[in-house]
Amino acid sequence: MFFKQYYLGCLSHASYLIGDTASGRAVVVDPQRDISGYLHDAAAAGLSIERVIETHFHADFLSGHLELAEATGAVISFGADAAGRTEFAMEPLGHLQRLELGDVVLEIRATPGHTPESISIVVYGRSDADAVAVLTGDTLFIGDVGRPDLLSSVGVSADGLARQLFHSLHEQLLTLPDATKVYPAHGAGSACGKNLSTDTVSTIGEQRRTNYALAPMTEEQFVHAVTEGQAAAPMYFLFAANKNRAERTILDEADQLAQLDLNAVLAAQRDGAAVIDTRDNADFSGGHLRGSINVGLSGRFAEYTGEVVRPNTPIVLVSDAGYEPEARIRLSRIGFDTVIGVLANPMQVFQHHPDVVESASRLTVQQFEQRRASLATLQIVDVRGPGEVEHGMIAGAIHIELPALLARLGELDPTVPTVVYCAGGYRSSIAASALRANGFTDVSDILGGYTAWATLRDPAPPTVG
Repeated sequence: MFFKQYYLGCLSHASYLIGDTASGRAVVVDPQRDISGYLHDAAAAGLSIERVIETHFHADFLSGHLELAEATGAVISFGADAAGRTEFAMEPLGHLQRLELGDVVLEIRATPGHTPESISIVVYGRSDADAVAVLTGDTLFIGDVGRPDLLSSVGVSADGLARQLFHSLHEQLLTLPDATKVYPAHGAGSACGKNLSTDTVSTIGEQRRTNYALAPMTEEQFVHAVTEGQAAAPMYFLFAANKNRAERTILDEADQLAQLDLNAVLAAQRDGAAVIDTRDNADFSGGHLRGSINVGLSGRFAEYTGEVVRPNTPIVLVSDAGYEPEARIRLSRIGFDTVIGVLANPMQVFQHHPDVVESASRLTVQQFEQRRASLATLQIVDVRGPGEVEHGMIAGAIHIELPALLARLGELDPTVPTVVYCAGGYRSSIAASALRANGFTDVSDILGGYTAWATLRDPAPPTVG
């Protein structure tokens, strides 16, 4: 058996290449959009990718099923409940249907709950042997289960999906032997759950013992446990979920970005383009194109861009030299294919055109406290998630999670001095720059975030993410 997990840390996304080395037949499960890694490894192992299996319609990334089908001729499959819901040819897989790759056998189990069409895939080394592993998609994570509320905005009941999830877990997954390895589609940091582990593999037995959602409880208790405390879903999730059902452009990983001069960038900006500066927030604060948004490549770049830039918005990139292709590929992984180019020689442009450059105000905790004491009115915005604010907030702060910021701009006064904070300073730089780009005139963020503020006030700070 050939079995490889591919873990994409910037999206907390796990995908899989599974094959039978004797027959040379293989499948890819839940692929990322840039597929060169699967093609390389399959060729090296003498495997032919004949099928792409999606465990559900993903919302947090744009899957590579169309790219793999184009490159290999592979059949695309989802669970049976996805039948009739795709614009492209798709072969649905029924509950308990088995796919024989040779000695390696895959068994499909319908596990609705995170979404109605969710499936899990049980892997057997031989048809008469015990299960070796189960690929659980977004049904079961390490330390958590898939959130059932993401489809609420399109009229699908979170309560109803949570009840389906309860039965899927107990009737389809927990019936597997304890030694069965668990391989989920996501890990820590994913917005598809609230308590995901940094581990990327576990066993059914370990999850039975340690996963809060699998502890002995009634169905009602389970529904409450998995629906309360979920963070706001990133703004792009519904867009990506719909794109994963649609015919769309195939990604060309070698495509080159246009180099734009300053006049072209300013013209695009006037026409509604978002200028995304991918540099470190310290470099951004020292000087950047006025109205640009700082989302550093060092973090969850694509996800956070998708939280502050609306889908289909034209995008111009400002990057350190050589990092532009990475930024484009990472945006393509969430379906943001509207990058029209990059600002050529940005540092030189900033030096020669200081009239279009501004710096960002970043306050130490002491400077923040001084500013708070000196101003009659100060708007303080906490952009952390619900699990983080449980540990405390700065007095008087308005809690608006980063994914909800654009939708809730109307609750804030753009003319009032504003200070934004998160846990450590990465998200607050994103939020502060997004507020400036939307017309807020006096915005700062706190260096070190709530962690720094709490540490100064209490040498033993609360635990925050």
